[in-house]
Amino acid sequence: MSPPLPGVLRTPDERFAGLPGYPWAPHYVDSLPGFEGLRMHYLDEGDPHSEVTFLCLHGQPTWSYLYRRMLPAFLATGARVVAPDLFGFGRSDKPVDESWYTFSRHRAALLAFVRHLDLRGITLVVQDWGGLLGLTLPMAEPARYQRLIAMNTMLATGLKPLGEGFYGWRAWVNANPDFAVGRLLKRYCPNLTDAEAAAYDAPFPDLTYKAGARRFPNLVCDSPDADGAAVSREALQWWRHEWLGQSFMAIGLQDVVIPPVAMQWLQRQIRGCPPPMTLADSNHFVQERGEAVAHAALAHFAGATHG
Repeated sequence: MSPPLPGVLRTPDERFAGLPGYPWAPHYVDSLPGFEGLRMHYLDEGDPHSEVTFLCLHGQPTWSYLYRRMLPAFLATGARVVAPDLFGFGRSDKPVDESWYTFSRHRAALLAFVRHLDLRGITLVVQDWGGLLGLTLPMAEPARYQRLIAMNTMLATGLKPLGEGFYGWRAWVNANPDFAVGRLLKRYCPNLTDAEAAAYDAPFPDLTYKAGARRFPNLVCDSPDADGAAVSREALQWWRHEWLGQSFMAIGLQDVVIPPVAMQWLQRQIRGCPPPMTLADSNHFVQERGEAVAHAALAHFAGATHG
């Protein structure tokens, strides 16, 4: 692998040593078309020849560590599990210029990543920005996607107000450019151990590594002409009318950033999506209750297949 490009930071490997509940080996690609020289990290576990691939997409300000509680259940089915870190997060490279981070650029990187690994039989697993971006992917190559697991996310079309909770989150991030990610996660998820909270801090040795984490709230489409709004509206129509796969949704009812009413609206837009699983004591980071969600989703898919 080549060294980081000028203006790009790469978190030292030693910061990721011995993370609790995260035993998986890193994989990297630095040759995605349009992103040559930028190194993207991803997990790639299980049977590479499986007909089922779980593609797990994280949001802001987390990374693939967020899925550590769900991966074992997915792997136990014999499937392949792939979990990339978006540029600016996790073990992936981090451009320091905040203007580098755009909706279209991140969507293009994910499309290129899926094609690079030639992922098929995909169960798309999304939350937060994993869904803002990820829910726009299947319409580009529908044959790759078979199932959806959606948790506390949305499609930002620019046509609906984003809500007071989200605007409050955006304002807080903008006012706290060096916010402590681990402390934030522990506040939202009080059952996290100190070591688990520290794992969320691992990608960010200091403020200069947090350009993506700072920038993402400002990229959520809040007007019809915002970058990503048009493709999100196109995706909304696709999920309403063209999606033929199985779907499962889980909602953390304590989420104030993407509240239950927003998720209930999204559920009604996804063709064939059943009533969601609700977690009364969970908030935005549903994956921290991931074992229960993963097993419920797998049981639902199995029942739908056999029913």
